Amino acid sequence: MSTAITYSRYGGPDVLTLTEVDTPEPGPGQVRIKVRATAVNLIDLKVRSGMMDGVFPVEFPMLPGWDVAGVVDKAGEGATASVGDEVFGAASVGGYSEYALLDQPVAKPEGVSFETAAALVTVGETAYRGLHHLGVAEGDTLLIHGAGGSVGTIAVQLAVSRGITVVGTSGEDDTERVTKLGATAVTYGEGWVERVRAAAPQGVDHVFDAAGAGVLPESTALVGDAARVITIADMSAAQHGVRFTGGDPADRFWQALPQLADLAAVGKLDVPVWRTYPLAEAAQAHADIEARRARGKVVLLP
Repeated sequence: MSTAITYSRYGGPDVLTLTEVDTPEPGPGQVRIKVRATAVNLIDLKVRSGMMDGVFPVEFPMLPGWDVAGVVDKAGEGATASVGDEVFGAASVGGYSEYALLDQPVAKPEGVSFETAAALVTVGETAYRGLHHLGVAEGDTLLIHGAGGSVGTIAVQLAVSRGITVVGTSGEDDTERVTKLGATAVTYGEGWVERVRAAAPQGVDHVFDAAGAGVLPESTALVGDAARVITIADMSAAQHGVRFTGGDPADRFWQALPQLADLAAVGKLDVPVWRTYPLAEAAQAHADIEARRARGKVVLLP
């Protein structure tokens, strides 16, 4: 037996309970890791609240969380990592727990902390995927909505490193940080379209919406083609002819994780971790995110 966070009904952060669970056993190709860090994502909160009921399958008691980093303590037949290896990735079983199973363990570079590795998984893959689907190329101008958020900050850095001109919308508190990442920061709110046009007089070629703030009609008008807009956060995308990415588990680029980790290891990709919490304080971590206190990734430490 081992400890994990579970919940047996939808609700607020208080439904999260530290409990005893069966320690998972790795199957063929899998490894079990002793978890050193688990990142909290917004999807965890949405599933826990019941917002995703009917969309995301849940069996109670639910063990939340996917983004983990740790040390392999048992390997199944044919696994690509060995006992003692430091790895990270998306957990197939476990997450907010002492032990987790990984189908595709990724080697954690020595220069990357467990906290950073766990924080990188979903936001890094999502940012990489959005840019890939848009087909943004060197010399293009890209507008990123939510550039101050966890996905947005990664997308800004990846785009800038590829020679792409980036304009990023954000709240006033994030404009300085977005600017330091290499983007031209534009504040949210009424008049944002005019501010973007002023910041990019050459025009905008693509839009990556990581905010879900109801900006798809104006974004499409800016670029003149819905095919040049993608969102990870606006469920009304289909109404505007815009591609929504993230709903299909098969639409993932986990193969990007080694490249992203290598960039982080050499200081070319910053993954801001706002705060770490003991695993037992998962409810407080969720509450702080819901209260919009977090200014970066939140990580649990089993």
